[in-house]
Amino acid sequence: MVQLHFQSPLSAVPRIAAKLLSHATSSMFFSRGIYLMGLYVFFMHKKVAYLDTDVGQMEFTPPGLLSLTVIDKITPDLTIPCLKTPERCFFFGDISSKRDPTTYLAYIFSLYDHYSKEYCTSNKTEFQGNAGLPLVINTPGWVKGIGYEILVDMLNYMSPTHVVKIGISARSKNLPAGAFWLKEGNTDAATVVEISAALQDHLKRSVLVQKDARLLRDLRVMAYFRQCFPSDMTISTIKELARALAAHPPYEISISSIKIKHLHCQVPPTETFYSLNATIVGLAVSSASDQWPHCVGLG
Repeated sequence: MVQLHFQSPLSAVPRIAAKLLSHATSSMFFSRGIYLMGLYVFFMHKKVAYLDTDVGQMEFTPPGLLSLTVIDKITPDLTIPCLKTPERCFFFGDISSKRDPTTYLAYIFSLYDHYSKEYCTSNKTEFQGNAGLPLVINTPGWVKGIGYEILVDMLNYMSPTHVVKIGISARSKNLPAGAFWLKEGNTDAATVVEISAALQDHLKRSVLVQKDARLLRDLRVMAYFRQCFPSDMTISTIKELARALAAHPPYEISISSIKIKHLHCQVPPTETFYSLNATIVGLAVSSASDQWPHCVGLG
């Protein structure tokens, strides 16, 4: 068991792991760990905000979303998909930020700004000493190239007080030691906790856990759409779910009452409806005051 002793108020805690480490496993480890070593958090606050920035392997939503969720209950079993309704969510529409890093960061900054506005003081300087609602940040495992630059921009914007880094034996795949995102002279602004991989061989080298990321994403999508049916209805495979959805009476609205926007690509107007066939879409709402449409679900 890992014990962390926080000497300052816990405001933002990113969990960073290299992609070669089983990212789902590390996320489950950290999520469970935040409950165990974060008894401090729940005794003091009773709930935690969770900012999920890993569009490929989300913790509480289907893939392709960026979300802010307020957690007030301990998840009983982190080995099975546990979906929660986020407080605010954006539909990114891809499993990697590389398709549109600018929009990806804009969504994350907007979610963090919402967290800061609703749960913290608006003044970041004051917030450093403010015991507001703690924030846990689930970061993606892409930590090289553009992925590294995105991570640095993200951390600099959110100014976390504590960062947990999980490494592997292949040092070239790990992030630089210490507070790598900060400029020289400011490295004491955050507490960095570095953890070696949990699974090791007899030479104390971390063991890479083989995972099927596509299967994990399919399970989350399946769990999401499974909510359309009674819990006592037998649906155990993707094929059974597909048949149930095909037989489910659809919710119909006039096509003229909605706007269709394709992300990351351009589709000729004459092929708009063809492009929607057999496609999972994000359902979003917006107002004149919203810069980005808020996602309310999938369809």
